[in-house]
Amino acid sequence: MADTKREIERKYESDDSGLPDLTGVAGVDAVVDKGVAHLDATYYDTADERLAAAAITLRRRTGGADAGWHLKFPVAPGVRDEIRAPLSDTLPGSLAGLIRSRVRDAELLPVVRLLSDRDIRDLVDAGGRLLAEVSVDAVRAERLTGDGGAAQWTELEVELADGGDPAFLDKVDKRLRKAGVRPSGSASKLARALAETAPSTRTENGEGAAKSGKAGKSGKAGKGEKGGKKAGGQQGPAAPETAGEHVLAYIREQRDALVALDPAVRQDAYDSVHRMRVATRRMRSAFGSYAKVLDRTVTDPVGEELKWLAGELGVDRDQEVLTERLTAALDELPHTLVYGPVRTRLRTWMHARHGGSRRRLIGVLDSERYLALLDSVDALVSEPPLRKAAAGSPEKVIGKAVRKDFGKLAGLVEQAVAAEPGPERDLALHEARKKAKRTRYSAEAAIASLGDPATALAKSMKSLQNLLGDHQDSVMTRQTLRELSAAAHAAGENVFTYGLLYGREEAHAASDETELPGAWSEVVAGMRV
Repeated sequence: MADTKREIERKYESDDSGLPDLTGVAGVDAVVDKGVAHLDATYYDTADERLAAAAITLRRRTGGADAGWHLKFPVAPGVRDEIRAPLSDTLPGSLAGLIRSRVRDAELLPVVRLLSDRDIRDLVDAGGRLLAEVSVDAVRAERLTGDGGAAQWTELEVELADGGDPAFLDKVDKRLRKAGVRPSGSASKLARALAETAPSTRTENGEGAAKSGKAGKSGKAGKGEKGGKKAGGQQGPAAPETAGEHVLAYIREQRDALVALDPAVRQDAYDSVHRMRVATRRMRSAFGSYAKVLDRTVTDPVGEELKWLAGELGVDRDQEVLTERLTAALDELPHTLVYGPVRTRLRTWMHARHGGSRRRLIGVLDSERYLALLDSVDALVSEPPLRKAAAGSPEKVIGKAVRKDFGKLAGLVEQAVAAEPGPERDLALHEARKKAKRTRYSAEAAIASLGDPATALAKSMKSLQNLLGDHQDSVMTRQTLRELSAAAHAAGENVFTYGLLYGREEAHAASDETELPGAWSEVVAGMRV
């Protein structure tokens, strides 16, 4: 079994003078010598170092109190989530799945070995409570690929105790800087080892050149990922100028989100399924909205696969939405109006559906079809099927596409308002909701080129989408209530509460329908694209 730990730390350059006196740091009562640990860690990556490009580290380490496999994902500067698994000869499946969206069918190889002599001190308060662990690490790095370069250095590391206040690290930092200790120029030991042992990719400042951030099989940037300078000298996409470059920048952003969210979805992290689904929808919407920019004979097959993935993700997400809505509705009812084991039946339905959908979703993420989709998106970004309009002015080409989406939405809203109440209007409102979502996404993609008017449109589309989404949620909730009521009736239970909730949902949907004309008028009045 793997367990996760939030790691909050700061790294500093060090020399042979050892650890400065930290007894003067506010809150520190004592500095406790914990001895020296001898650590032996082998870091794994693909031949083109895909994990390192994403600031992800995978190692097998012996020595110290936490020997085993460690997988670290960046969260923020100085903050990483470390997922641990017991020591074994081969990579545990619990960790392998979390990097599959990056590694795919490439082989994981030992790339660097780090031998560290770690001199450890605990900073404790007057009650003996651990505030932070400080260590001075004498590191020897050996590259296990290429010509086997080597390097060594000494660094100082301060790691906050579990549940500690990050502000405490500022106090330690102030004391260390006063003593002449400098923050490290590398985010991790692995990053420094890769840079300093690189055989022939040293930059003028002695650091190794960073690999491309591309998550696919190639480590090289293609036509759609032209190099520009990022902070720290790394190559990144150049600032977009043409309509095609703006659209590709948006698609690249969704591709990166899709790959990055994969581990969170596998771990069932809050809202991760929803965000991953949104990334697939944004990308697919961009293919449709900007068909004058990208050739649909190439993007349509990818879009169909994105639709498939969004549908699989939706099984779990729709379950979450319905459960939250029904639970909240029950909580609002006086207990005198809740007849029979309604909550028990809802929990049983929720757990049965969620367990099945989770197993299915993990199977999808492990499937060859999903990995092939990721490869096809990478290929599209690397070698984009640009059409003639891609070279045009972003303001002209992108603005026209957004206005076209808005015009189609206007027709659907008018059709929905004119429809008879009931299933016909429900379906029309659902179609309008989908088009509002697409218009919102096309407006979001246009913000970099059109500025404030696109921002305002995206905001108004989100409000309209929320209104229409609430209506659709009511439609789906009523369908679920009918199913639960039928099961309860068959079991001989009182179904009064299900009927009461159904009636409330009907009234809620009717209120949404009444509000729509006014909300739409405001949207039209504010349209500036």
